Amino acid sequence: MKFIGIIPARYASTRFPGKPLALLGGKPVVQRVYEQVAGILDDAWVATDDERIEATVKAFGGQVVMTSPNHKSGTDRCYEAYTKVGRGFDVVVNIQGDEPFIRPSQLQAVKACFDDETTQIATLVKPFTEADGLAALENPNSPKVVVDGRMRAMYFSRSVIPYLRNHPRSEWLSCHTFYKHIGLYAYRAETLRAVTALPQSPLELAESLEQLRWLENGYRIKVGVSDVETIGIDTPEDLAQAEIYLKEHGIG
Repeated sequence: MKFIGIIPARYASTRFPGKPLALLGGKPVVQRVYEQVAGILDDAWVATDDERIEATVKAFGGQVVMTSPNHKSGTDRCYEAYTKVGRGFDVVVNIQGDEPFIRPSQLQAVKACFDDETTQIATLVKPFTEADGLAALENPNSPKVVVDGRMRAMYFSRSVIPYLRNHPRSEWLSCHTFYKHIGLYAYRAETLRAVTALPQSPLELAESLEQLRWLENGYRIKVGVSDVETIGIDTPEDLAQAEIYLKEHGIG
């Protein structure tokens, strides 16, 4: 199978305008994401609607495609990019443009989900640990996932799921394995085309999680497991934490 990675990158962001161009260890965030992906997948492109991001990607030697400014989600932008540059690939991998520490092992875990011929969509989770603490588990900006016995997603929520009725909340992390969703998606090309045509669903609107639209419409989401922590950059404060992580781990 052939895999193409698409990295949606918008300049406009409510919490952090210009985020893809913010410098992290002397390199733009979007460059760090691109460098983590290139070479692991068969091809990689940045998809943007901003000429400043386009120019930056070209300057560091990356591949970039301009897309519409009217997309409501990164998935929609991925599909447009795929129609322009990705014909002939079996699977489209959507890599968040604010995940500069995405690891090769995580990309490989998502690719492995397609060893199952029935997989339509794949994503990643990481088990919460007791060291993460209850505050991390309860953080609504960190969606949780419950899976079935075949490691397919049953539901995603910003709330803590499942609710452990017979244990005090302070003991939950020691009593059950909770899964943190890592926002990395991969779709068979025909599935990506189909899901972008779906209207927003009630659960999606309620939780502001687009993957619920796919579940509500009967699509199966295969879940790979990673033990690697990622640092997404949503705010300038996150960027400062990422800078510390970069120095502590000696990443160039």
